[in-house]
Amino acid sequence: MVVYAIAFIAFSIDLAKRSAAATAAGDVSPALTAEAPEPVGVLQAAAAAKANAASASTDSARPAKVKLGAAGGPGVGASVAYGRSPALRVGVAMTVLAWLLHLSGTVLRGLAAGRVPWANMYEFALTGTLIITTVFLLVLVVAKQDLRFLGTFVTGLVLVLLGIATINFYVSPIPLPPALQSIWLVIHVFVASASVGFFALGFALSVVQLMQARREAVIASAKAVKASFLATLPDAVSLENLAYRVNIIGFIMWTFTLMAGAIWAEKAWGRYWGWDTKEVWTFIIWVVYAGYIHARATRGWRGSRSAWLAIIGFSTVLFNFTVVNLFFKGLHAYSGL
Repeated sequence: MVVYAIAFIAFSIDLAKRSAAATAAGDVSPALTAEAPEPVGVLQAAAAAKANAASASTDSARPAKVKLGAAGGPGVGASVAYGRSPALRVGVAMTVLAWLLHLSGTVLRGLAAGRVPWANMYEFALTGTLIITTVFLLVLVVAKQDLRFLGTFVTGLVLVLLGIATINFYVSPIPLPPALQSIWLVIHVFVASASVGFFALGFALSVVQLMQARREAVIASAKAVKASFLATLPDAVSLENLAYRVNIIGFIMWTFTLMAGAIWAEKAWGRYWGWDTKEVWTFIIWVVYAGYIHARATRGWRGSRSAWLAIIGFSTVLFNFTVVNLFFKGLHAYSGL
């Protein structure tokens, strides 16, 4: 957890530097938009051309470039192309190191228990946060856009979940109950954990999308907008498209989770569906994300409405993991507490 904390601090420092870069760009932009006196004569034109070339050379060496927004005023809604960031590289490096240590701890927990390490709430939190970090690192590799700015959310979420699990959910390794002694434990729970990793990333993108959409709405209304790190991030449409793709992957995995759970239930209890609390909430999560995908694809629910549906979907996932496991009784009461 210490290494995750270091990564979180590094990512937070990067966000602060992004805000500073946006503010600096807003301070410089009036000079960039000031009217220059018209050159008169050949000598003056040559001097002006030389000055412009020198200015262009100087600007190209800067880590951030300013693009004026729709408001048209200097510094209003400027979009800043963020340059290199040592803090960002440190954050990613620490996240990779934390992932390696996390993976080692999870494997050791499984070896100590003599089974897969996801049979109770502590172990599911341990494995689930590992998969969330894994999904984040994989997306960084395959995504065309730079999504390292999500590191603050991902490492922060992992820190919170690991902290709560360590303090409140920790139990010593114990043998599996008879109903869990099945290959379906490996398949069903692992795929569910992987889908939660994608849902978590989609949730983060949707939150940033709402913030970016609000900023862009202020710019469109020709009002002054406060410089922030959002000026260095992708636009709201790009964030929404990324969230949609990530949530589709999570939805496909969750669909398999629902099907695998029904097959496992038939083998363990002799019925595919029994309206157990956990079964019902698994289905509710599926319905929410199915509605999200359907509404966006066929009903044109884009923008803020799409983002809020994704946020509601991940909220049901968290409710299913915490409240349902702790306060509802049923055949799936394997919290270990």
